[in-house]
Amino acid sequence: MIPDNILLFVVVGFLAQMIDGALGMAYGVSSTTFLLGIGVPPAIASASVHTSEVFTTAISGLSHLRFGNIDKKLFLKLVFPGVLGGVTGAYLLTLDELQNIIKPIVSIYLLIMGIFILWKVTRKQQNREVTRFLMPLGAIGGFFDAIGGGGWGPIVTTTVVARGHSPRFTIGSVNASEFFVTLAQAITFVITIPSLFSQNWQVIVGLLLGGCLAAPLAAYFCKKLPAQTLMKLVGGAITFLSIRTIYLALI
Repeated sequence: MIPDNILLFVVVGFLAQMIDGALGMAYGVSSTTFLLGIGVPPAIASASVHTSEVFTTAISGLSHLRFGNIDKKLFLKLVFPGVLGGVTGAYLLTLDELQNIIKPIVSIYLLIMGIFILWKVTRKQQNREVTRFLMPLGAIGGFFDAIGGGGWGPIVTTTVVARGHSPRFTIGSVNASEFFVTLAQAITFVITIPSLFSQNWQVIVGLLLGGCLAAPLAAYFCKKLPAQTLMKLVGGAITFLSIRTIYLALI
């Protein structure tokens, strides 16, 4: 049963945006982990997160376009396979017969993301060729972003930057393409879950309100707090909550 206290979802949105604003990623991973932890089904959690993200990614993408941070070739190689992977993942997530199977799988994926963030803290960046695997990477990123409620940034941005592409153009291009991936996922969820807004508006509105409230504070803390410390806290929190969700799903 989904809690109907909108303030709870405001808190979830606030915390997730604080994390995302500080790290530049992990809004979806963080908010989905929290939502699963309080009993929200995977499909509703991912659908709510991506519906709220449509607005934030639109603003982000337009801002990067305005400041010239988008590599058009990188954008085009990511956006189309990303949309395809996202729609596929969103559709599979809404199938009733897969719900009991998907929840522990999603939690395992989120656990991997948490460990990945912790691992990234100590990893030294290596420059590699970036162009060869962009389209498969976009499809994989879109698929896991849908079933996990997030992960486009952690999967795509970190991989592309680690392979030697400019951080500025990587972040701008990945954020701009994320709008289209998120929009496609949100449309898929609306079509496959007709009652998404009428029965789950508290989740969506709460995430939006919490995210808007946290945005300026997150930017301030991003400037003041060490990135290494923030990444350790986020990675640890996601890892702990994912292990808890897996445990509850198996008992």
